[in-house]
Amino acid sequence: MNLDWNIVDEIIDRAFAEDIGPGDATTLALFGAGEQAHAYMKVKDEGVIAGLPVAERVFRRLDPQVQWLPQVDEGQAPDKGTIIAEIRGSTRALLSGERLALNLLQRLSGIATMSRAYSRAVGEARAKILDTRKTLPGLRILEKYAVAVGGATNHRYGLFDGIMIKDNHILLAGGITEAVRRARANNPRGLSIEVETADLEQVREALVAGADIIMLDNMDNQTMAAAVRLIEGRAKVEASGGVLLERVASIAATGVDFISVGALTHSVRALDIGMYFLIADG
Repeated sequence: MNLDWNIVDEIIDRAFAEDIGPGDATTLALFGAGEQAHAYMKVKDEGVIAGLPVAERVFRRLDPQVQWLPQVDEGQAPDKGTIIAEIRGSTRALLSGERLALNLLQRLSGIATMSRAYSRAVGEARAKILDTRKTLPGLRILEKYAVAVGGATNHRYGLFDGIMIKDNHILLAGGITEAVRRARANNPRGLSIEVETADLEQVREALVAGADIIMLDNMDNQTMAAAVRLIEGRAKVEASGGVLLERVASIAATGVDFISVGALTHSVRALDIGMYFLIADG
C-alpha cells in the first residue's frame, strides 16, 4: 500500500496543532533557532519496524533540512537494542517532533508485528489475513499501511469501496435475499457484494442470492468447514470474529479464502522504541 503524503502531512499537522499549539514552551526557552543536535532511535523490543518514512516526515515538517539516516529497512525485524535511525538537525525540531515521531513509529511497528505473526501462523494454507475498519479515527491510511508492511492484506478501505451486508443491514432490509437484491439493483460501480452470515441456513440463502463473498461470523471450525463444503467455490469465503492468534491456523485449515482480524489494529501493543541524544565531545 502506497502512502498519500498529502494525507499524511494533514495527520502530522493536526497532531502538531494538538501537541505544540502556539509553540513548544520548554524547547523555545532553552534552545536557539540555530542550534543543532544529533540523535538516534533504538528498538527496545523485538518486532517488525514500520513507519520510518512517516517518522522522517514528522521531523521534516519542522526542519526541511533534517538529515534522516535509517539504519534498517522498512519491514525488517531487527534484534532488540538495534539502532534503527539516526537524525541530525535543528535541536528545536528534534525535541519538538520526538514524541509524535515515536508515537507513530511505535504504533505502526506494533501493527506490523501483529500482522506478520498472524500471516505466518496461517502457514501453507491459502487463506489471506485481512485487516478491518477497526482503526483509530484519522489514522486509517497509516494503520493499513503498517498492516501491509507486516505482510497481511488490506480489506476495503472504507464504506465506499465495497458492499458489505451485515446483520443490521439484513434486519432492516427484511432478509439476506432482499438485501442482496437491492444491492444488485443499486450498484452502478459493480462493487463486490459480501454478506455476513451467522449459520449454515444463512450461508445457503446468501449463496442462492448470489453473494460474491460470504462471511462466516463467529462460527466454530466445524461449522466453517461445513460452510466451505456447501459453498464449493461458488463464492469466496471469509472467516471473521474471535480470531485469536492461537486459533488462526485451525481456521485456515477449514479452507476459507480470507480471515479478517480486527485485532491487527484495534488492540495492538505498541513496539518499544526510544530516542536518545548524543552530546559532542568538547
